[in-house]
Amino acid sequence: IVPMNQHMGSLDRRSFLRGTLATGAAVWAGAAAARAAARAAGAPAGVRGVQGGDGPTGPYGPLQPANGDGLMLPAGFTSRLVAVSGETVPGTSHTWHANPDGAACLPALGGGWYLVSNGETGGGGGTVGVLRFNAAGTVVDGYTILSGTTRSCSGGVTPWGTYLSGEEHPTGGVYECDPTGPGQGVHRPGMGTFAHEMIAVDRRRGWIYMVEDDPAGRLYRFRPATRADLSDGTLEVAHVVTSGAATSLGWSPAAADAPARDTGSTAFAGAEGAWIERNHLYLTTKFDVRVWRVDLRDQRLSVFYDHAATPSAALDAVDNLVGHPISGDLYVAEDGGNMEVCILPTLGRTACWTFLRFVGHDQSEVTGVAFDPSATRLYVSSQRGVDGSGGVGRTYEVTGPFRHRLPERLIRRRL
Repeated sequence: IVPMNQHMGSLDRRSFLRGTLATGAAVWAGAAAARAAARAAGAPAGVRGVQGGDGPTGPYGPLQPANGDGLMLPAGFTSRLVAVSGETVPGTSHTWHANPDGAACLPALGGGWYLVSNGETGGGGGTVGVLRFNAAGTVVDGYTILSGTTRSCSGGVTPWGTYLSGEEHPTGGVYECDPTGPGQGVHRPGMGTFAHEMIAVDRRRGWIYMVEDDPAGRLYRFRPATRADLSDGTLEVAHVVTSGAATSLGWSPAAADAPARDTGSTAFAGAEGAWIERNHLYLTTKFDVRVWRVDLRDQRLSVFYDHAATPSAALDAVDNLVGHPISGDLYVAEDGGNMEVCILPTLGRTACWTFLRFVGHDQSEVTGVAFDPSATRLYVSSQRGVDGSGGVGRTYEVTGPFRHRLPERLIRRRL
């Protein structure tokens, strides 16, 4: 891996990236065996919370018949194909990568935004690609910001405007990348060596939460020695602490050169998604089909969604997730299942609604859910496309009347 753009660490560069994020902030504020074992183990003692639940069709109504892209969407929503693996992205000279996986959007200075997408290819074929959109939503550029990795799977955005990409294999690492132009990311060894998935940064405290996609996977936290400088810091691993009726997370130091497997830490089986929404960390665990919630103010832990408790609920497999920047609704992609994106509202009623379904992509999986800064466009990929082989993924943009207003009583609760 060669160094990132030489200006990446400079004060001027940091100031530029912070300014970019400040501008955007105003706009968007053996699997079967492992799954059985995880369910048999149950939630840690004392953990309680939302158990899922069927409801009506949600704020957007029922899904309509599949459109020309093979997507079933609610009335009023449309899709367009943005990129296909192995093909030149229209409006650019950039070839889209194979196996598109975790994604994120960042606002661009002067308008527009960047769509960052991981390419989960093994054997040194991993990559992270970027599409640059102008303010009108037209793709105007494309390039690579990380290459030569193994299974670049997912990651997350930092408050200072960089993108963190994690490798999903036992010796995987984290790379910090500059999304604003072609280059190569910087390895951050202090952030751990394990099968990385999504990464969520607590903007208020500057701490970074990371999940591990393994049947014995752990939840990790990295506390930088200096805010916004990931070259040095403390890596920790979570363990569940029960005191009476309360269940919370405790944290212990962890070595950065291997996965944490000490008996004092707690396994979150097959964790893939991590997202912070209004002082709460949400993480998905695929082997027990759960969404967990951690209150970052006191580290209180609860089960936010549990498919086993309500088997008829639509969401029957969990992977990446993203929060709508205004409503706070969680959009959760299925790892398999019937190829859906489902909504879990974080405020108001307990519900699980189907928002999107791929038709004819049965051998693929849904990946890369990400909202643009205006919160009117959702990006999503079918990682292996229609035939399910060769890593020929397809990346789409979904637009429509995403809800941008909440009842006043719920708005007050979010403050």
